Amino acid sequence: MILFKSLATTGLLLLLSMRAQAVEQLTIGDFSSALNASGIPTGWQLSEKSGRADFRVVQDEGISALNLRSSNTSYSFQRELKADLRRFPILSWKWKVTKLPAGGDFRRSKTDDQAAQLFVAFTRTRSIVYLWDTSAPQGLMSEAIAPPFMSIKVVVVRSQATQAGTWLTETRNVYEDYKKFFGGDDPPVVSGMRLQINSQHTKTSAESYFADVRFTTGT
Repeated sequence: MILFKSLATTGLLLLLSMRAQAVEQLTIGDFSSALNASGIPTGWQLSEKSGRADFRVVQDEGISALNLRSSNTSYSFQRELKADLRRFPILSWKWKVTKLPAGGDFRRSKTDDQAAQLFVAFTRTRSIVYLWDTSAPQGLMSEAIAPPFMSIKVVVVRSQATQAGTWLTETRNVYEDYKKFFGGDDPPVVSGMRLQINSQHTKTSAESYFADVRFTTGT
């Protein structure tokens, strides 16, 4: 698991052009729009940490999805955004995992591999990651291994392969998750998101799909 890396250093400010629609939602990634010359969804940037990324945008069971495959590699797609959780507290997304990294477990640095990770970044030092982990129990809310002065909180949304191969829709109240983890006042505006896969620690392989990522009012 790696920290959300600010894209500001690239000199590119990838702010979403997001409008409050009739259903009061902010679409972050539906993966049905145009791709750039490298096949990367518009508005996203690819970051390769270890090895080369193996990805594609596909139609899977009628769903436009970002398909991530990893074989002893680590990479992510990330983008900057602005989402005020006081107005849009609910994060929803679809995902499917078809292969989990054998022995993956975020609680140990030597096994910290997951087929599907969704990071929500608030500041340079605070973020929450929603995981599909191979070993850690579903529902666990804990702290990730992170460098000094960084705080990455973890929610294990799914665990093990019981529902592998099936599209699942997840819904999280990120406003409430932030308050549970960090306390204090209202959460800061969400500043970025990252979709990640990795298998380099366990030297195994993994595959996942992401689709329909959005913030909503929940009404």
